[in-house]
Amino acid sequence: MATLAGGFEDPSGEVLTEAAAVFGLLASSARLHIMWALSQGESDVTHLADRVGGALPAVSQHLAKLKLAGLVRSRREGRRQVYYVDDPDIVTVVRVMVGQLTARTGPLGAHSTASRGS
Repeated sequence: MATLAGGFEDPSGEVLTEAAAVFGLLASSARLHIMWALSQGESDVTHLADRVGGALPAVSQHLAKLKLAGLVRSRREGRRQVYYVDDPDIVTVVRVMVGQLTARTGPLGAHSTASRGS
């Protein structure tokens, strides 16, 4: 691994591949919305579907992918399956990203960040 001027080492290829996979999962606006909702507190699939405006089967599929990736966990409460984010670092990443982009929209409403230069 190469050491940068700031003293940080470059991550391994394995770590970068895993991070890219997580960011790939969060690249879906539906899954990001689900993660945002779960970062606010646990929920069952019915309430999540209502909150994010998605069809119940679609939200269930998104939750299955997030759970398989280890971003979301669930527990049974009677007949309900309750989902939650058990990783405070993922919650932080989602909150920071959404918060920064929300702050950029300013008081005049949303505007495209894609049209800005890099």
